[in-house]
Amino acid sequence: MPVVFNKNIDEDTILAVWKIEESEEQLQSGLQLKQHELDIISSFNNGKRLLHWLSTRVLLRTMLNTVEYIDCRMDEHGKPYLTNFDYHISLSHSYDYAAVIIGKKKKVGVDIELIKHKIRSIKHKFLSDIELAQKQIGDNINGLYVCWCAKEAIYKWNGRKGLEFKQDIHIKPFRLKADGKLNALVDLPEGSLELTVHYFKMDDGYMLGYVVA
Repeated sequence: MPVVFNKNIDEDTILAVWKIEESEEQLQSGLQLKQHELDIISSFNNGKRLLHWLSTRVLLRTMLNTVEYIDCRMDEHGKPYLTNFDYHISLSHSYDYAAVIIGKKKKVGVDIELIKHKIRSIKHKFLSDIELAQKQIGDNINGLYVCWCAKEAIYKWNGRKGLEFKQDIHIKPFRLKADGKLNALVDLPEGSLELTVHYFKMDDGYMLGYVVA
């Protein structure tokens, strides 16, 4: 069971990371799939997308520790939800890892990314000049990925289309660590909100960020 990270964030929220080492057949054997899910699987045109989809569902099943059928669907905004559990969930995957966060009471968002140097070429697309002027961001690969994961986690936490990374999510100055947190101001239709995002760098070159609120 390749759960490489498991954390009880609080008494109602759990985060876990799964290293994908299984084949499609092995992952699928751990699930109870109905026709609408088999239709989704058949629509994938490459193996990695299928492995990601299957691994997040297997991880969900592992975290919920149930033999019951788990029906995980997407709403009109692309936000995942469980039809037979009254929990908040967020899913993420990148290359060889899948991450899931479950909140029994609070909304959640998670993002995991493989760290690559090419993020420097797109930093202006998701960060403002004010954010890039922060010394811990600038051209710092780790700092850039912390900001990306933070904004992606906030976007998933919000769960509605229309939130713009650069215009609507503003990273406040923070101290860059291997395992730390930052605050971000989020401009929502109902008003501005400040959220705390926790992040950490994994040993094999991945960054993960999550928010619970």
